Amino acid sequence: MDERYDPKKIEPAWQAEWQRTNLYLTREQPGRPKFYILEMFPYPSGAGLSVGHLHNYVPCDVIGRFKRMAGFSVLHPMGWDAFGLPAENEAILKGSHPTETVPRYAANFKRQLTISGCAYDWTREINSSSPEYYKWTQWFFLMLYKRGLAYRATGAQWWCDKCRTILANEQVVNGCCWRHTDNPVTKKDLEQWYIKITDYADRLLADLDGIDWPEPIKLMQRNWIGRSEGAELAFP
Repeated sequence: MDERYDPKKIEPAWQAEWQRTNLYLTREQPGRPKFYILEMFPYPSGAGLSVGHLHNYVPCDVIGRFKRMAGFSVLHPMGWDAFGLPAENEAILKGSHPTETVPRYAANFKRQLTISGCAYDWTREINSSSPEYYKWTQWFFLMLYKRGLAYRATGAQWWCDKCRTILANEQVVNGCCWRHTDNPVTKKDLEQWYIKITDYADRLLADLDGIDWPEPIKLMQRNWIGRSEGAELAFP
């Protein structure tokens, strides 16, 4: 017997068996505790996944397998964050349409995640650019609008001339666009939609105390919410 592990020889047969038996299908199992795993969905904006993607997905897969062995009913879905700027920019770069590039890239991403052995329930697969998905995004936005929580206003935003779009603060690195590191960004006053999450600032802060997150992450959230009660000065 060969003492070396040959993944190309061993793994495809087992992966086919896992798929045939729906091993990772999420089933309702009375009496079993439930565990939900959700990592960030990849952008289908390139022909294939990178090692950096698996740096995120493999640890979550390990957690899911551990919980299954511990008796949990695990829900671990996967999907594609395809209704945004990365997918649009890639389509422009390739001179194609997102409806052509997104399905092709997503299919290859799925193939790569499958051969990596990640244990996803593929019956829960979603694509954020499909009408069946984004109709609920539209429904949710309309609900916010009708309740006065979505509004238009003018505000100063970071602008990248090459992307032809605004950038979040986190997407500006050393004064340049994170995608075009040689291109300085500027500030523009633009009218756009806002969500009035400030109405829930106190509740968001209070609820941080009740979730099992690392303290550095909670601190980031508190700083992001940015509660300020001002200052009182007394002059003699």
